[in-house]
This record gives sequence, structure tokens and C-alpha cells, in this order.
Amino acid sequence: MSVTRDRRDSRWDAHREQRRTELVATTVEAIRRHGAGVGMEEVAVAAGTSKTAVYRHFRDRTGLYVAVCESVARVLTDQIRRATDRALTDGAGPRAAVIAGIDAYLRLIESDVEVYRFVVHRPLLDGADPVADLVTVIGDHVASVITAYLPAAAAPRIWGHAVVGMVRGAADDWLARPDGTTRAELAARLTDLAWTGLSGLGSA
Repeated sequence: MSVTRDRRDSRWDAHREQRRTELVATTVEAIRRHGAGVGMEEVAVAAGTSKTAVYRHFRDRTGLYVAVCESVARVLTDQIRRATDRALTDGAGPRAAVIAGIDAYLRLIESDVEVYRFVVHRPLLDGADPVADLVTVIGDHVASVITAYLPAAAAPRIWGHAVVGMVRGAADDWLARPDGTTRAELAARLTDLAWTGLSGLGSA
């Protein structure tokens, strides 16, 4: 009897996980349609269900927020890694990898502004902060690139996270106060600033 019950539980776990994934995708579409301030009622309508049904999977708006952040984080980190790895595989060098990674970040937030604003508008959270976790993952990846191509760098993790913080701060201002600067121009200027410091690490 216990084996049968376990199998049933496992089957329903898979179904619930699939439904959560579907609701996250629906929420992202609702954010794109209604903006970063989308309400649970609008999410429920988009999903063709009720707020009660949505809460059954996420408990509350914060739970849904965390799930959306995790989904966005997977996409963003994958795109940054692909962009930097492609530049390095093509033999373009670490500077090209930096600009490729910065451009991948800017490209995502430019194409999904409301989703980005939804993610960075942090509600009061109990426990893990998905935005901080995302920054940590990206910072560690940049640090690994610095370590691989600038082995003499004394503090790759510090520099990796400093670059990520710089890009994020500039990107937030770029979205909030547009002045005609294109994504390509911003990526180039940020790379120039970052590379001025990074290129000197080889002898640090």
C-alpha cells in the first residue's frame, strides 16, 4: 500500500511542477501585457483560473515573484554564459568576452523591460533573495573568466562582482532615464571602463 501511495504522490508532484512552470510562463506574459505592477487577479485571468488556484501553487504573490525570478535567472545566466563562451571559443579574447556578456545582459533587459522591473522590484522576503542569488551566480562566472585569462589577477571574485555591479547600476539608470544611448553604445562604454581596470590585472 505504501508503495502505491508513493507512486501516486510522485505522479502528482510531477503534475504540480508542470502546472507551476506553466503558471510562471503565463505570469511572464501577463507582466509583458500589464506591466511590472501586474496583480494576481490579472495573472489568474491570463491563466484561465482563479487567484485561489494560483495561490495553491505559490502560496502568495511573493512565492510567485520568487518563481519568476528563478525562471528569469536561468534564462539570463544561460545567455551570458553562451555569449562569453562563444566569444572565447572563437578566439576573440577576454575583452570580447566581456563586451559579449555585457551586451547579453543589456539585450535581455531591453527586450523585456517590464519583466526586468518586476524582478528588481523586490518585495519584503523571508529567506533567500533571488536577485542577490542571480548577481552572485553572474559575478562568480565573470570571476572564472578573469581567472582563466588573467591568472595573475589577485582578487578575481572581487573584480567579477564589481563588474556586475557596475553594469547593473548603469543599466538601471539607462532604463530609468533614457538619453538616446543605444544598447551597443552602452555595452561599448561599460566595456571600455571595465577593461581599463581588468587589463591591468595581468601584472597585479
